[in-house]
Amino acid sequence: MASRPSGQSAAQPRRVATVKTPRSVPEQLKLPDMTEAGLRLTFVGKDNAREVARRVRPRVMAALAKYSAGTNDQQATNLVVEGDNLQSMVTLYRQRGQVDLVLADPPYNTGNDFRYNDRWEEDPNDSGLGELVSPDDGAKHTKWMRFMWPRLQMMKAMLRQNGVLAICIDHRELFHLGQMLDELFGEKNRLAIINWQKAYSPRSDRTHVSTATEYVLVYAKNLDKASTALLSRTDAMNARYRNPDGDPRLWRPDNPAGPSPKTHQAMVYAIQSPFTGEMQYPAGNSCWRSEKADMKRWLEEWGAKYLEREIGDLDVRARIIGLPPNQIAPARALVLADSIQSARVKAQKAMASGRPWPRLIFLKDGEGRPALKRYLEDVKQGKVPTTYWADEDYETTELGSVSWAHGESGHNQAGINELDDIVGKGHGFDTVKPMKLISKIIQLWCPSDGLVLDPFAGSGTTGHSVMQLNSAAGTTRQFILIEQGRPERGDSYARTLLADRLRRAITGKWAAGTVAPLQAGFRFVTLKNKVDADAVLRMERDEMVDAVIGSYFDESKKRGSSLIYINSDGYRYLVARNGENEGFYLVWDGPNKNTDFTDTVYEAVAREARKAGLKSTYHVYARFNLYQTDNVRFYQIPDRILADFGLDIRSEPFHELDE
Repeated sequence: MASRPSGQSAAQPRRVATVKTPRSVPEQLKLPDMTEAGLRLTFVGKDNAREVARRVRPRVMAALAKYSAGTNDQQATNLVVEGDNLQSMVTLYRQRGQVDLVLADPPYNTGNDFRYNDRWEEDPNDSGLGELVSPDDGAKHTKWMRFMWPRLQMMKAMLRQNGVLAICIDHRELFHLGQMLDELFGEKNRLAIINWQKAYSPRSDRTHVSTATEYVLVYAKNLDKASTALLSRTDAMNARYRNPDGDPRLWRPDNPAGPSPKTHQAMVYAIQSPFTGEMQYPAGNSCWRSEKADMKRWLEEWGAKYLEREIGDLDVRARIIGLPPNQIAPARALVLADSIQSARVKAQKAMASGRPWPRLIFLKDGEGRPALKRYLEDVKQGKVPTTYWADEDYETTELGSVSWAHGESGHNQAGINELDDIVGKGHGFDTVKPMKLISKIIQLWCPSDGLVLDPFAGSGTTGHSVMQLNSAAGTTRQFILIEQGRPERGDSYARTLLADRLRRAITGKWAAGTVAPLQAGFRFVTLKNKVDADAVLRMERDEMVDAVIGSYFDESKKRGSSLIYINSDGYRYLVARNGENEGFYLVWDGPNKNTDFTDTVYEAVAREARKAGLKSTYHVYARFNLYQTDNVRFYQIPDRILADFGLDIRSEPFHELDE
């Protein structure tokens, strides 16, 4: 995934619903009063923008072998779609609710980076590309939000119930995008606002503050079902675990106290140090985490005996707990049964003995506060994202607003250098997301066998990152990338840049030299005509093959149910197979020729199945079924194709999921 070349559009929106706003009229953005439904964003044209996705028609996807890569099996794994992203997501009906991670890098509204067509108000399927929105346009923010709203609706619809959206943005539209996502997803489903370091040197040409960071807004479709993975532990993290006492297990000091002293008042008490005799309490507003019996046993392992005793410290404990003394439950301290001098001698001897120290230790060679040994083998085999990722050993902090230094996420120049190395210089992209950033997001929020959708694919960083992660870790993630480029200039960099980058990544033939190839592939398709019953019935055979393979979805299989294309050489009817080695057969010589499944066709289908080594269960697409048998699964044209595109075979309105 990468940002657009300077002066080029994002995904060439053709149908964003609008309300015509004179350029002289100031933008009309406001937040209404709080209602029962919560805080909602209002902008000119919002009502119409909410309806746009429902009125967009799916399209036929035509495969372009020239721009695809890998074997037929590998091509069935990943998909690159050339076309408008709103049309494409509507067309990908069979993937609705099947995507684990939507990773989006939309236009940042920096001027001349997205298009707007007034005619989309009446017809969101209008083929006009619209005009580039000028940075001087007084309504650029409302136009950007009308552009984004239906796309955000579709991104949410594409997600699984446990899916996550991660969307990149800079300061220009950060607040507007956040308000839209809060309304569409619900504020409670906001997982993080990640602040990542895109540059590590300040710009001296800035008047006030040099902008060195950008943002990633992360939302769950359903917070209760979503999960955030652990990041891989590093050598630097593990190096903090040592064994200065000769303990066979590596450890580091950890806080022996935890939260909630008000509900655990009996766990707030003094322990007497065997080294100094000082009474030690848990730090302010905390309580001991371990059971009192364990604490006593660990203290006695330093050589001295301990007993429980009331020491009249109610006021001290009340300050720690944060309640008045009259509301504090009694608790006895753990104090030395021996003299302080005798305990000190025994403890110092135990420390110098060369034997492993007790689980409860005292810092600063016994002179400091107590701590617990935290063993490396007991730590999670990974790290939780934290409030600042430059310190890699925060393992318990929950993910909230997060800052990623460039060492953690890479920076924009690294992304440009990567693209230069792969395809050569002169590609025109000057703000490319680094693979380090994109890979980290994928690792956090897409399972190892999950599906990633990038509707603003740019130079293909997301696809490259997925393939590289699979190669390095043996994972089986899949991707769908959508990109259009600048077709009015004959510059569809979905073909000239994105597909080229992915092919070079797969073959290892980079512009800068040969690298290890990646065992992967992708199918390249382009959007063509709108889908309706008449259009389906007018298709020639090649178009119908694309429609069958592109639209097919096995509801019982859910993920991974794409068909694998079979070269038509030597076959009249066989066009594809599924993962269970069952063939798919198309009876369609053209709209004015044979389109019926007959006994003669059945015999030919059976012969072709045997020739291809396929099972004797036949999936047949045809106009009419004139021969019925138990081992044939019949799909009527156009009904089945329309249904797989999400169209009602009776009235053909688009099936929209509840928001």
